[in-house]
Amino acid sequence: MKNMKKCLIGMLMGLVLLTGCSKNENQLVLVTEAGFAPYEYYQGGEIVGVDIDIAKEIANYMGKELVVKDVAFDSIINELNSGKADFAAAGMSITPERLEEVDFSIQYVTSNQVVMVREDSNITMDKIDGKKIAVQLGNVADSYAGKNYKNSEIVRQKKYLTMVEDLKAGKVDLIIMDNLPAQEIVKVNNGLKLLPGYLFSDSYGIAVKKGNTELLNSINTVLERLQNEGKIEEYIINHSK
Repeated sequence: MKNMKKCLIGMLMGLVLLTGCSKNENQLVLVTEAGFAPYEYYQGGEIVGVDIDIAKEIANYMGKELVVKDVAFDSIINELNSGKADFAAAGMSITPERLEEVDFSIQYVTSNQVVMVREDSNITMDKIDGKKIAVQLGNVADSYAGKNYKNSEIVRQKKYLTMVEDLKAGKVDLIIMDNLPAQEIVKVNNGLKLLPGYLFSDSYGIAVKKGNTELLNSINTVLERLQNEGKIEEYIINHSK
């Protein structure tokens, strides 16, 4: 009898744990890194931006409630593969390395990677190697700098705001990052400027766990509609004012 009671208690506890951990099927969980205006940033305590507007359209199309999670950029892929999030939109470049870990949507933005320096800097595009370079950890600029500037010290930070403070304080010589967020940063930080031109271009996509074809098809359907309607360009303009 005691053994039977133990079995019953164990089964009930397992059922409770399973119920408590089950995912809400009415929700669609987006994972992002909300320090990348105009794509994702905080405004009045809420995460907003180009990617958030797109994610809302995807959730509406699927008839689900959007839930947004803010994590460190280098944790995003793990959030997807562990099942903690359904999809990721964070100004994520489509790269061969990432394609080995997740599936990507069609590209929806082409990004130019630029160089930010202090206004009194004499650095030019052809004089970057040997300088102290700040990049976001895990970002496409991280891998680019590591491959192309062998004589430089690469300082990898999780947040752009930390890199900006390091640049202003003279702890690094320059930042490599996406053009649109860089423009937003320069607008509100006196003493910083962008060098003319750009280092390279790449394309952004929305990521899902490998094999999640149903969700990926829905995302692509929405992205194609938004592109055809000119909505993505509209979102970029709205969040770049």
